Amino acid sequence: MKCFVTGCFTATVVLFSMGTLSMAEESKGESEAGPPIVELNDVAYGRVHGAGLLADIAHPAESKKPLTAIISVHGGRWRGGDKRDKSTVVVKQWAEFGFFAMSIDYRLVGCSPAPACYQDFQCAIRYVHAHAKDYHIDTDRIFVIGQSAGGHMVSLAATLGDGPFKRTGGWEESSNDFRAAISVAANYELTTLSWGGIWTPADSDPVKARVLASPVNHVKKDSKPLLILHSNNDRSVPIENALGMVEALQKTGASYSFHRYPDAGHMGITEEVIDRTREFIDGHSSKAD
Repeated sequence: MKCFVTGCFTATVVLFSMGTLSMAEESKGESEAGPPIVELNDVAYGRVHGAGLLADIAHPAESKKPLTAIISVHGGRWRGGDKRDKSTVVVKQWAEFGFFAMSIDYRLVGCSPAPACYQDFQCAIRYVHAHAKDYHIDTDRIFVIGQSAGGHMVSLAATLGDGPFKRTGGWEESSNDFRAAISVAANYELTTLSWGGIWTPADSDPVKARVLASPVNHVKKDSKPLLILHSNNDRSVPIENALGMVEALQKTGASYSFHRYPDAGHMGITEEVIDRTREFIDGHSSKAD
């Protein structure tokens, strides 16, 4: 069994992901596999100090209506993981669902201290807006999804937005708006988490930086709608960390949904997560009409 809690208050614009035009198209043809899908690997969605920020992208080759977008942010405690591991969506699968799907790599803390990873994620959102016409994206239906450290970053975007962090990577004049966020097995309060100390900027007080980077400290009524999925036996991020975020959302009257599981561990992007995410996106897409 699982517990499910929902809060119904404000809702906001939709956000999702996209990439560059160096496309390697794969047409599958009309078959039992579905309509043709375009797949783009290692698309540069931004550039920092001459190095490209890369993403994998997939979308239907043709669509009568602008596409809902989803941007996926991998886990790995900000120091590991990649855009194709089990903490991310499979972009081809989501394209087959009818989405514009994007999964991003970002600078890891081993080479670029925080908040570089978060700045890169923000750049990916802006890239989607800047190239919405190229990819036939509905910018009112952009969603973001992240697991673990990726869930932390999408939750921070839902509550803090740019914050005091400088825009880097490109598309600085574009919007970073989105509709809602999906957060899986994420950390919301860094100072009480065993591995929260990994978030250590090079040029500021580390404790203050972790307080600033904790989504729970920025929840307000008009935060982006947030779907939280977490398990009681998560050994990487204790359930208490998520419950504190849920309590803050309740107190402010923010829009959220919460799925709590007894024994799902440190959840990845499982079939259960996919089903709950699609339900959440459907509900918030209709509110955007």
